[in-house]
Amino acid sequence: MTHIIQPGNPEAAPAPDTTDIPAAPAPAEAPASSAVPPALKRRVPKYADLAPLMQFKKPGFSKDARLKRASTIWELRDIAKRRTPQAPFDYTDGAAEEEITLRRARQAFLDIEFRPGILRNVSAIDLSTTILGKPSRLPVGIAPTGFTRMMQSEGEYAGSRAAEAAGIPYTLSTMGTASIEDVAAAAPNGRNWFQLYLWTDRDRSLELIERAAKAGNDTLMVTVDTAVAGARLRDVRNGMTIPPALTLKTVLDASYRPAWWFNFLTHEPLTFASLSRYTGTVADLINSMFDPTLTFEDLDWLRDTWKGNLVVKGIQTVEDARRVADHGADGIVLSNHGGRQLDRAPIPFHLLPEVKEAFTKDNTDAAIMLDTGIMSGADIVAALALGADFTLIGRAYLYGLMAGGRAGVDRALQILEKDMARTMALLGVSSVSGLTPDHVRLLGR
Repeated sequence: MTHIIQPGNPEAAPAPDTTDIPAAPAPAEAPASSAVPPALKRRVPKYADLAPLMQFKKPGFSKDARLKRASTIWELRDIAKRRTPQAPFDYTDGAAEEEITLRRARQAFLDIEFRPGILRNVSAIDLSTTILGKPSRLPVGIAPTGFTRMMQSEGEYAGSRAAEAAGIPYTLSTMGTASIEDVAAAAPNGRNWFQLYLWTDRDRSLELIERAAKAGNDTLMVTVDTAVAGARLRDVRNGMTIPPALTLKTVLDASYRPAWWFNFLTHEPLTFASLSRYTGTVADLINSMFDPTLTFEDLDWLRDTWKGNLVVKGIQTVEDARRVADHGADGIVLSNHGGRQLDRAPIPFHLLPEVKEAFTKDNTDAAIMLDTGIMSGADIVAALALGADFTLIGRAYLYGLMAGGRAGVDRALQILEKDMARTMALLGVSSVSGLTPDHVRLLGR
């Protein structure tokens, strides 16, 4: 039954019937009241009123307190910068040449407009998804990063364990500082992926592939945007070496960051743990790792060799996305290597709608993943809305690692999860599958 409610006070008594009562003459206009409302009268404050306002919080200087105060990935970055020597921080934070690509990638996520729906039931937000045949509690995983224990001594162990706890995939880099086997042992219930640089030396590549399969990795991610190393000028200016060298500059830098150096000097020295038999210099390693002769025939060899999920990372054109899928890839990562290879490279977020349209037209079911520039949960939501099946974070989790080790990575993932849930609720979307291109508009495009 519909109730009709008239405006006014529903609890007021009904007005009397005045049909037959003559109208009274209008009263003279009353003067404006000068009475002061009780709430505005000054008085001497009572102790009972002041007591709740005088409960001062004790300042927190512990790692947990420091991390808890961080509400964004950018704030974790600020903490990381204060606690990490310049060379390893810049290795994470920097990009190639003038770093134009990195700035554009971050700007791309700012140049959007969300288009929320109203009057939707968003009392429960489901951030889970399925990627490459298995569930993930969040639509984001940890991307492969090299030299990770140089950023903070817990390195890959912190990243893989945090990913395991969060129910998301973790990708170990060929240039990681923890071995395939050690990461598997550290996070035995996690979903571990392995990233490979495909070399001309097939025996070396095959050894890593076999180790990855034996350790339970279900996905192999081959990186294809590194024909040669990019010009990472911050590293050149910092004279960065692996392991870090004790020069006058690094000693002075260490005086402001004693905790980093204490951890670095009291743990096992850095090595390329996936390359346990390699004994050459870092320069020789990179030259052997980045093979400029690779072609799609090499990808075919890898597809025939690896029987698990095969993902190709470093896709920067629609044409290459299609070709990689035609050659048997189960997924692609739209990525310009975090802006660390070719400066002025295509921006993955801008490329995403075109690739999604092409895959839909071709009836291609290869998963579309995206990295580069992600610094918030809202960035992830925008990528999913425009067609990504999944996202990967590199710098965002490394800032957390440098800010507080494993606890810092946990905090980074918590921040992203909270961001995603809030953004989706405000968009009027209760699950990842409910996100569509209608929820995002690219400004100026």
